[in-house]
Amino acid sequence: MPEREVLFLLDAHGAVLWSDVGTPGSLPDSRERWDAIWLRRVRLEEIAHSHPHGPLGFSSMDRTTMATIDAALGRELRYLVVAPEGTLACRAGVVEVVEPEPPWAARLRAESGMLRRQT
Repeated sequence: MPEREVLFLLDAHGAVLWSDVGTPGSLPDSRERWDAIWLRRVRLEEIAHSHPHGPLGFSSMDRTTMATIDAALGRELRYLVVAPEGTLACRAGVVEVVEPEPPWAARLRAESGMLRRQT
């Protein structure tokens, strides 16, 4: 399977409410994704996406999108990025390493065509 970025919308229990697939280096903006976020806004607690080639960090585009979503929803979600080296979470600008990883992280890696790399 070729590597590609994948996005999950998650509820408070880690259940995947909706998913989307991009290219190896990005998740191009889409009306369908914004509609999915809005339609699931009551149950939506987290948004996770993969960086199959790294880095283990949030890009400036990620941060802009996160701020836009929080402003639209009127509350702060938890955002996660999954890379070969691990998983990071961010809420209200505070970034932390997620260890152990949530159960859905293995599925996100698989759908991204990415292997977990031990550091």
